[in-house]
Amino acid sequence: MDRDVSASKPLRIALLGAGVVGGAVARHLTERAGDMAARVGAPLELVGIGVRRAGRDRSGLGVDPSLVTTDAHELVTRADIIVEVIGGIEPARSLILRAMEHGASVVTANKALLAEDGPRLYAAAAQHRVDLYYEAAVAGAIPLLRPLRESLAGDDVRKVLGIVNGTTNYVLDKMDTTGAGFEDAVEQAQALGYAEADPTADVEGFDAAAKAAILASLAFHTRVSGSDVHREGITEVTPADVAAAREMDCVVKLLSICERTDAGVSVRVHPAMIPRSHPLAGVRDAFNAVFVEADAAGQLMFYGRGAGGDPTASAVLGDLVAVARHRVGGGLGPGESSYADLPILSMGDAQTRYYVSLDVADRSGVLAKVAAAFADHAVSIETVRQQMVPGEREGEQRDGEQRSGEHRNGDELAGNTNARANLVIVTHAATDAALSATVESLRNLEVVRGVNSVMRVEGF
Repeated sequence: MDRDVSASKPLRIALLGAGVVGGAVARHLTERAGDMAARVGAPLELVGIGVRRAGRDRSGLGVDPSLVTTDAHELVTRADIIVEVIGGIEPARSLILRAMEHGASVVTANKALLAEDGPRLYAAAAQHRVDLYYEAAVAGAIPLLRPLRESLAGDDVRKVLGIVNGTTNYVLDKMDTTGAGFEDAVEQAQALGYAEADPTADVEGFDAAAKAAILASLAFHTRVSGSDVHREGITEVTPADVAAAREMDCVVKLLSICERTDAGVSVRVHPAMIPRSHPLAGVRDAFNAVFVEADAAGQLMFYGRGAGGDPTASAVLGDLVAVARHRVGGGLGPGESSYADLPILSMGDAQTRYYVSLDVADRSGVLAKVAAAFADHAVSIETVRQQMVPGEREGEQRDGEQRSGEHRNGDELAGNTNARANLVIVTHAATDAALSATVESLRNLEVVRGVNSVMRVEGF
C-alpha cells in the first residue's frame, strides 16, 4: 500500500535565482507538486526565492510574491535543501557554505564555482553531513555526471570526449553548413538566444573548460580545477579552416577532451577536426554530446539539449528529488572521490595530431626541407597533399588567376620568381610540445612563405 505522503513533514526548499533556469524550476515545483511529493516520499515546500534586486515583475514565476526576497543569507538558514542557480563565484559560494553550516543539502548548476572551488564545497558537505549535487552544471538535461559518479564507479574511465557548449557548436555548425563567417554565425546564435550579448565565456572556451574540469574530476577520481585545463576558443577558426576540414571529410568542433594515461591526466579544450563518421560529428545546432570510453563498459554516448531553462531545470529537479529522498531516508549520496590523485599533465605532454597548411615556394627540394623539420622533432607525417596556386611575377599581382603552363612538376619556371604551392600535412600522434616546436621551425624556413592554418585532429 502506498504511503500517505501528505501526512509527512514537508521538506523546505529555498531557491536562489529567478532567471531563466530559476523560473523554470519554480514553475515545475509548483505545477508538479503532487508528483514530486509522491516521488520523494514527502511534500516539497518552497519557502523562498532569493533574488539580487527587488521590484522586478516576478508574476511569471507562478508563486506567491511574498516568497521573493533579497535577503538570501537569511533564507538559506531556514531551508532543508537549497537550489542555487544564480551562477558566478560570489555570492553563490558564501550562500552555499552558509546553507551547509545550517544543515542544508545543496543542488547547484554552478559550473564556474565547482571548477574553481569544488574541493572546498565537498569538504564542507562532508563536515556538515549534507549532499552536494550538480548534474545541471554540465550538459544541461543530459544525465552525464551521475553515470560517471555512480553507474561507472566500478569501472575505469579512460577518456571523455565531448561537445559541452551549445553556443560554439551552433556557430561552427553554421560555418560548416551555410558557409557563414564567424561573426555572422555568432550574430545568428544571439538572435536565437543561444549566445549572450557578450559571448566571450562561450567562444573563448571558458565555459567548456569549467565543465571539462568537472568531468575529469569525476571520471578520474582526481582533483582537477579550471586552471588545470588547457583552453583555446573558436575565435580564430576561419571559413578556410572549415573548408579544409570538409576536404578531408571532417568537421570542426570545439572539443572538451579528458584523457587518462599511464603518465597522468590530460584535460584540454580546443577546436579540432574530427571525421564525419565519428558520432560527435553529427551533433548539430546547439545540442551537446559526450563520448565516454571505459575499460569494461566500452564506448558510451550521451546526447541531448545542453542548455535552456527547461532542459537545465530537468537536471536540477532530478538532483532535487535524489537529495530529498536522502533527507527522507536519513542517508547521503556519494561525496568527493579524489583518492587516485593522479598528476595533471601539461598541454605539451598531451598526445595529439596536427593538420598543417603551408604556403611554400614552388620549386624542387621544398618538400624535403619541410619533411626534415618534422623529422627534427620526431613528428611522423601521415599524409601530404600539394595544391598548385597561381604564381606572381616580380611586381605583378594577378589576384589568383592561373595561366596555362605556369608549373611543370613543381619546378620554378624561368622568369617566375614567386611561384607558390600549398602543402597540406596531417601528422601521426606526437606530443603537443613536439608539434608546436615543429610549426615554429616551419615558420623559420626560407622556403615557407607562411603557415596558413594549424589545427589539431581528433577521433581517428
